[in-house]
Amino acid sequence: MLDLIDSSGWLEYFAEGGNADQFARAIESSEGLIVPTVLLYEVFKHILHRSGQDEALSKYALMTEAVVVALDAQMAVEAARLSLATRLPIADSIILATANAYGATIWTQDRHFQGLERVRYIVRDA
Repeated sequence: MLDLIDSSGWLEYFAEGGNADQFARAIESSEGLIVPTVLLYEVFKHILHRSGQDEALSKYALMTEAVVVALDAQMAVEAARLSLATRLPIADSIILATANAYGATIWTQDRHFQGLERVRYIVRDA
């Protein structure tokens, strides 16, 4: 069984937020964990803005211990279809298309994914 942690999960884990433990098992095992390249972009950008390049590169290195999945033409077309069907924004539709292509479970705190198949939605800690 494969897992895919979306950017909200990675950022929660890196910030040691209230739900970090919910994502820790999947992240720390890295076996069976896939990371779409769009997540590298989102997480790197966020950490670069908040904490600087050294911290962003450190977190990037951890993320790339998992299997990094590039967006190919077929997945891009599927993401577009999913975006229209689910009204998901571009990054989320790419994440969903990647998870579907690999049969992975998405772990997230993002409400956009709530109620979708193979999604483990975790309510944000208040």
